Amino acid sequence: MRRERLRGPLVDLGLWGLLSVPVLLRLDPNDGGSWGQVAVGVVVLGVCVAFSRSLPLVSLAVVVAVSLASTVELYTPAYSLALVVFGYLAGRRQEQTRAALALFGAVAAAGLGLVLWSGVPVAQWFTLVLALALAIVAPWLTGRYVRQYARLVRTGWELAERMEREQAAVAERERLRERSRIAGDMHDSLGHDLALIALRAAALEVDPALGARQQEAAGELRRAAGDATARLRDIIGVLRAGEEAPGTRTTPAGETVEDVVERARASGMRVELTVTGPAGQAGETGEAGQTGQAGEAGETPPMVDRAAHRVVQEALTNAARHAPGAPVRVALERGGGALTVSVSNPVSEPAPTAPTAPGPSAGTGLVGLDERVRLAGGRLSHGPDGAGGFAVRAVLPLEPGAAGVAPTTAPTSVRERDRARREVRRGLARAIWIPLALVTALGLVMLAFGLWTQSRSFLDRDDYVALRVGDPLAADAERLPPHPLDGPPAGAPAEPPGMDRCLYYRSTLLAAVPVYRLCLADGRLAGKALVG
Repeated sequence: MRRERLRGPLVDLGLWGLLSVPVLLRLDPNDGGSWGQVAVGVVVLGVCVAFSRSLPLVSLAVVVAVSLASTVELYTPAYSLALVVFGYLAGRRQEQTRAALALFGAVAAAGLGLVLWSGVPVAQWFTLVLALALAIVAPWLTGRYVRQYARLVRTGWELAERMEREQAAVAERERLRERSRIAGDMHDSLGHDLALIALRAAALEVDPALGARQQEAAGELRRAAGDATARLRDIIGVLRAGEEAPGTRTTPAGETVEDVVERARASGMRVELTVTGPAGQAGETGEAGQTGQAGEAGETPPMVDRAAHRVVQEALTNAARHAPGAPVRVALERGGGALTVSVSNPVSEPAPTAPTAPGPSAGTGLVGLDERVRLAGGRLSHGPDGAGGFAVRAVLPLEPGAAGVAPTTAPTSVRERDRARREVRRGLARAIWIPLALVTALGLVMLAFGLWTQSRSFLDRDDYVALRVGDPLAADAERLPPHPLDGPPAGAPAEPPGMDRCLYYRSTLLAAVPVYRLCLADGRLAGKALVG
């Protein structure tokens, strides 16, 4: 822990020493500077390093101000490394981007103001903008990318920890769900058996063929069975805490799909049941609307049998609730090593009297139904059937011990990780194309400005020929371009002696040489030539 606390100050101290080296080498008296400038530069860099963690943009702004005080072109050998380093740190440590963009715009505007105020050529402002883009903006974008990449790595570890917690929670929920299923099985089987015991004991209690002692023993047996049933209900309530409340729904023991359909018909629903398979392909439809027999060619696994029962029960419940009066078709098809259960309610005119629901539902809906089918190793699909109706279809394997199909929906952690990766890719793309776009835009602006400047110093050949030696002529004469060149081109011959000054103008718009030279003496044109 102590080493971690010392790490930050030691890094800052080393950074200060590194940034102070160019100041010591380039601002000493041997390079035209002074020890006072060296002292000021070292102190300013120390203060900027000290505040670079809490106020990175302020540190960058101070270094930029010191560089602009040295030259309007911004790039100085003494502070160039500091510009790059603090630009990177601003991108790495600053969360918001608007303040940084405002700072970059302010630097460009301040540089233009300094150029206009000092009277230096405007071309130096383009040098400032180029230095700003390459020495500050590009490192800043690199720091932004590194920051986003580090965030991605940190998010990955957080998601890994969250996934571990979610897996533990899922395992715990699975255990609770299994306990609830066991509780339901206990209630269905033991409750049914205890009810039969109590019923038989009650019959013995009133049987006149038995004596008083036997009737009294039968009564005690009936009361004990009732008490056992009550205790069983309490235990089931504990085991099924957080799931279904005991007593909200009781499925009769041994109830089949045919029983569920008959119970729905008794409540007023129009249900047609079709059973096809190895043992029931040749049957015909009778009054009950059932084709074939319910017999199976082989033993159906208990999980599959209960899942098929739940599919039909839940689908009929939903049909009675959401499409009252519409006919419902239930189809059981056994073949290919699987049992296919289909329940559909096509579009039809509703019955004159809306039927009631076939019974209370389990409350879990299609979500719980999907879980039940998945645990049985099958697949569940539901949705509109394309003809305006709704269909529920489950394919259940008949092989014992079939594994459940894992859900295919991507977890939230995966989506968040993909989103973080996309953000990092976008940040990397911005770190590449934004500097390129800035350099390209700057080059186009400089090209346009150069062409405009050249057009202002271009002397037409006819105008040049019309000029006569001895004509009164001044530098601002109307026959001359408004802006002569700053000086003679490289390799031009020496100016004639006795001249007050010589003016140079472009002879072509794009080429730098040759140029026209006009020499003035006493306000008159004393000589002209094509040089370069």
